Amino acid sequence: MTPKDHAQAAADLLRAEETGTQIGLLTKRHPEMGMHDAYAVQNEIYRAKLKQGRAVVGWKIGLTSKAMQYALNIDTPDSGILFNDMVFDHGAIVPKGRFIQPRIEAEIAFVLKSAIGGKDVTRDMVIAATDYVAPSIEILDTRILRVDPETKNTRTVFDTISDNAANAGVVLGPQRHAIDAFDLRWVGAITTRDGEVEETGLGAGVLNDPIESVVWLAHRMAQYGQIIEPGQVVLSGSFIRPVECPSGSEISADFGDFGRVDLTFE
Repeated sequence: MTPKDHAQAAADLLRAEETGTQIGLLTKRHPEMGMHDAYAVQNEIYRAKLKQGRAVVGWKIGLTSKAMQYALNIDTPDSGILFNDMVFDHGAIVPKGRFIQPRIEAEIAFVLKSAIGGKDVTRDMVIAATDYVAPSIEILDTRILRVDPETKNTRTVFDTISDNAANAGVVLGPQRHAIDAFDLRWVGAITTRDGEVEETGLGAGVLNDPIESVVWLAHRMAQYGQIIEPGQVVLSGSFIRPVECPSGSEISADFGDFGRVDLTFE
């Protein structure tokens, strides 16, 4: 793909977000696209949103579980950007029509107290840089069709990364914990929709340890000269499959002693 292709794809995705109308698969339009192209499109979206007055409040890491990687035939996670207009309060009601096809995932969120970055970032450095960890829900949306109606091909990881890693929102629970207060590998969540259990999982499903997920993010960002800034949120990756959230859904992620996050879709 050319820089012009990257810019056009980003413009199309931004328009899809604004109008609520999905676009076709970028991998169908550009069958030659690769990982570099996908992040180039995402970075075009990043620059456009900054020009619109948005601010970066953090980062999300996706595709951290083996199950999701196997499903997409990849062996690496992906990442996206959290903007200030994506933040919802615990217990919030998401207005009808805000998203196209919303889904949610349960995750452990890291909030940093000092900057961290570079290809030499270690686990100990992440621990030292973390202010606190908290239960969270990530809201996913897709501005790209999940399945091409003509070929029946599904979107690939390149489509997803281009679409800001399907990121749409974040909800932090009110509980804040020191990073060593829990063994994060054993922090789990029971995720319900309308009172019925949809998914369960443990933190160990995230690259064996959510801390390692943040290490991965720092290394990936170093390739683009980026760092994680103080005060920013890092969603370390889901340990459940995405839960569909049609209108009227009441969502709860119960992390036990670690906390709870609630959200309703109008």
